[in-house]
Amino acid sequence: MRNFFNKDTWIKPYLKKDKKLLFTAFSLGIVTIICSIGLMFVAGYLISRSATRPYNILIVYIPVILAQAFGTGRPVFQYLEQLTSHNWVLGVVSKLRQRLYITLEKGADFVGERFKLGNLLGVLSDDLEHLEDLYLKTIFPIITSYVTGIIIIILLGIVSIPYALFMFVCFAVILLVMPIISVIIFGKAKKYEKNLVANNYQNLTDATLGVTDWMISGRKTDFIGEGTKNDQKLAKSRNKVDHFEWNRDFALRGMIGIIIVGSIIWGNLYLNDSQSISNYIAAFVLGVFPLLDTFIPVSQAMENWPIYKESVNRLNGLSNKLDKAENNDNEANFDNNINSISMNDVSFKYADDNSAILNNISLNVKQGQKLAIIGPSGVGKTTLLQLLLGSINPTKGEVKLNNVKVTTLKNNRSNIFSVLDQKPFLFDTTIINNVMIGNEQATFAEAKQALAEVGLADYIETLPKQYDTDIDESGIKLSGGQRQRLAIARILLQDNPIVLLDEPTVGLDPITENNLINTLNRVLKNKTIIWVTHHLQGLSTMDEVIFLQKGTIQMDGSPDELYKNNEKYRKLYQMDQGIEN
Repeated sequence: MRNFFNKDTWIKPYLKKDKKLLFTAFSLGIVTIICSIGLMFVAGYLISRSATRPYNILIVYIPVILAQAFGTGRPVFQYLEQLTSHNWVLGVVSKLRQRLYITLEKGADFVGERFKLGNLLGVLSDDLEHLEDLYLKTIFPIITSYVTGIIIIILLGIVSIPYALFMFVCFAVILLVMPIISVIIFGKAKKYEKNLVANNYQNLTDATLGVTDWMISGRKTDFIGEGTKNDQKLAKSRNKVDHFEWNRDFALRGMIGIIIVGSIIWGNLYLNDSQSISNYIAAFVLGVFPLLDTFIPVSQAMENWPIYKESVNRLNGLSNKLDKAENNDNEANFDNNINSISMNDVSFKYADDNSAILNNISLNVKQGQKLAIIGPSGVGKTTLLQLLLGSINPTKGEVKLNNVKVTTLKNNRSNIFSVLDQKPFLFDTTIINNVMIGNEQATFAEAKQALAEVGLADYIETLPKQYDTDIDESGIKLSGGQRQRLAIARILLQDNPIVLLDEPTVGLDPITENNLINTLNRVLKNKTIIWVTHHLQGLSTMDEVIFLQKGTIQMDGSPDELYKNNEKYRKLYQMDQGIEN
């Protein structure tokens, strides 16, 4: 556990923040417990002393006042403790949630490649809630119970060493032995359930994203079952957990019973010298009962530690992976006047992969140049774009804009690069809002002009609500070509000097593809274009074409030069056009 906290960045650092408020919460919790014990202790003494029929009411006046004080103090201090602890915890969790979103935002370019969407949903929906429970239901009860137990043992040691030793042994069983057993037995079951739930998230995500294919294939029942396939396993595991909890809580109450019996025996042996002393027997016995509400929750708090640990490990792992990807270079000043973008002997491989994706890539793209990157799937074309964009750092070599490392331009990227990929994300809002996301400072007229330039204006103006038409989630009301054109309009409104195209025509029919390519060539003619594609349609307008294979550049030249002088390129072109003999 010590090693865990040494590496942790999600629990330990926040325990050091706002120490005064945290100390106040712990202190109020301890005072609340002492008030509960004090109330029962005084009540026991008061009952015993009143049973002897004191000759004057003033003899029990002080116990009556103490009973009123403890009785009033307990709910007051409990309320203040809950108010203080929740205030502290909610403040911490708010900072943790903000930190998580900032962490994800920093790695937004590649978070989808390094983490499954279902696991991310698990982090967002479960892990932060687990941290809140960790503070409120584990750390607070354990610390207040342990401190209270130590105070009780010290006070009892003043009264009677044998009784203090007896209570120490009983407290050790309740506060140490039983929690450890709970962690071992209960923790394994909870971890198993957490994996099942995470698997359910992943299955449900996959099923939902592929709902159209499920319905078309007539597998509606399978679709419903995909998100609930682990429910029976979960129910069985939770039944076992409930049975264990019942037995454990019964054993803990049995230990409290042993303390009560032991207190009675000790009282009869050591508090029988006189009637005034024997009145304290009931006080000590009744004073034990509040320990039920104080000590038993410790085992319940500790039982979830493996789950909390797993959540913290996932959050630490998320931070570590994204922080490593996050560039540590200082932000450079840049005036957005692009003269060239270059790669110098660049190689790249992921940390958990021995094989390199790209090896010793060098290229130079001047302002206004049109570069096409072709090659079969899986050879690193998209990775090359990510390196150019500065989303990931090269394992070796440098990527530069005007001799400035691109990884130092994170705050400037939105003003330098525009990106159009296979499936541009469209938001569940109006057409005009989706376009203006590219430039929130643009006017309505400028957005309309961008839509007109990409050939969407005529279609939009036939719609009942025209530019205020909602396109629903992911632009489902638009065709594939229309979605791409809307994304191009967004790029036009951004008016950035470099446009990265990541196979934007994939999945389109030949006519739509050809029309989209013509639109791209027309509206982006003054931009620097780097276009990734797996076939050669429309490359005749490019200034340079490079062919990637096995992580290296196998061919490089203008389309005309390659067609004339490179047999491999000529064969690829003929295959792509369907004219190979």
